[in-house]
Amino acid sequence: MELDYIQEFVTLAESENYLQAAESLFIAQSTLSKHIKSIEADLGAPLFDRTTRKVKLNHFGTAFLPYAKKMLEIKKEYTSVLSSHLADTNSRITIASIPVMAHYHINDVLAEFQFAFPHIHLDITEADSAQMGEMLKTGACDFAFLREFKEEEETFQTITFDTDHVVAIFPATHPLAGKDFVTLNELKEENLFFLNKGTLMYSLCYNACLTAGFTPNVTFTSHRAANMIDLVRKGMGVALLTKQPALVFADSSVSAVDVVPYLENSIRLTYLKGRKLSAPSRQFLNFVQTWAKQRDPLSQQI
Repeated sequence: MELDYIQEFVTLAESENYLQAAESLFIAQSTLSKHIKSIEADLGAPLFDRTTRKVKLNHFGTAFLPYAKKMLEIKKEYTSVLSSHLADTNSRITIASIPVMAHYHINDVLAEFQFAFPHIHLDITEADSAQMGEMLKTGACDFAFLREFKEEEETFQTITFDTDHVVAIFPATHPLAGKDFVTLNELKEENLFFLNKGTLMYSLCYNACLTAGFTPNVTFTSHRAANMIDLVRKGMGVALLTKQPALVFADSSVSAVDVVPYLENSIRLTYLKGRKLSAPSRQFLNFVQTWAKQRDPLSQQI
């Protein structure tokens, strides 16, 4: 009986809802259903009474639940003991990340993991998402916190860590400043500032403008949001940036306005499909997965 399946059983027992349980576990409902049936086959008895809307523990499931929790507690204990005996050569994880680590709480999860597992050494480097895809393929890093991109579904496993969307940064005196939202078409005559060419954010914004029916007049590119916003402040143009990093550098001299339709983007923890993870890497993956789940307000309601 797979211990991972036991965790899924406990989660479903507590939520009594396949959709909520599957989302909190970052797996498909069909996968969760298959795993629960596998446990029931091993035990030789159904564990839930199922309806079209909910599932509820039956008397078999109620009897099994405390033992399932004990199994998970034992796993936690032996994992902790064994991890303390890992050789130093096997206790190193290389992690790449987009530069705006602090704004998406990446620094927080890295620091908390390091505190929880001081024997595991973290090597951390910054890079653009496109670069990190190649780093993962070549083994230059074990994990990457990057913005979602098309290739990831074919080549990589991912966990959604945070989400964001694009805003337009105007000088406070601009006619569009202070609006609830703007469309890209309203920006077609503006001097636009994008993050550097070759970045996923440049491609996202540039292609969105083309889809809206115009070629953007990009007059400044940079890898620093602070420089872009400072030029906005001086009346040189309008910057397109993701909201969370932009708000860190914004003040009353500029206005951040949502662009609609939303240009959404996810920050994802990513690793190579089919690669066998070391014990420290599995610990890191489980830690980030749990951390992201606990931080998500929706998962808190489960």
